[in-house]
Amino acid sequence: MDRTRMVDEIGDRLRQVFEASPAKDVEKNVRAVLANVFSRLDLVTREEFDVQREVLLRTRERLAELEQKIAVMERRDANG
Repeated sequence: MDRTRMVDEIGDRLRQVFEASPAKDVEKNVRAVLANVFSRLDLVTREEFDVQREVLLRTRERLAELEQKIAVMERRDANG
């Protein structure tokens, strides 16, 4: 039996043992508890975070532009 086949067979057997063991139920229960905890938190997805980050960056850029325009207008008014 070659090495790769032996590793695959061991992996398959371990997977079968794991699926038939109480550990599988523990994993399911832990996942359920974590899902419940996360659902109660005010979290956003990475995609939502990235979108809001881009919006904020554009808003900051626009604010800087407007501040420059206002400064120019104020200098014009001051010089009359």
